[in-house]
Amino acid sequence: MTPLKPYLIRSIYEWIIDNDLTPYLLVDAENSSAILPVQLIEDGKILLNIRPAATDALSLGNEWVEFNARFSGKPMHIVVPVIAVLAIYAKENGKGMVFDSEDEETPPPENKPPVKPSLRLVK
Repeated sequence: MTPLKPYLIRSIYEWIIDNDLTPYLLVDAENSSAILPVQLIEDGKILLNIRPAATDALSLGNEWVEFNARFSGKPMHIVVPVIAVLAIYAKENGKGMVFDSEDEETPPPENKPPVKPSLRLVK
């Protein structure tokens, strides 16, 4: 099955936009695959405004969130692995979703046949 998290991000983003609110993405900036403006990182995290007026070419994919934006007047292409997204919520009311690291898709444990109990004769 495909991971649920990117679908939740897209649906919450759409709900926030439909209600004329500002979607914020909280990102784990310590993820080595992320391309972010380092000057805005605080405590290993970064908060990104992903409102359509603040971004260009926003893509909320199954593996990556990508967009172009300006930071201190300088254009930058932002790349965030979905696994690094910690939360998406509306700036105005805080409604949205926080993701736990435990929510990440992990392969199910292998189905091993149960070990049958064994009895030994002890003298």
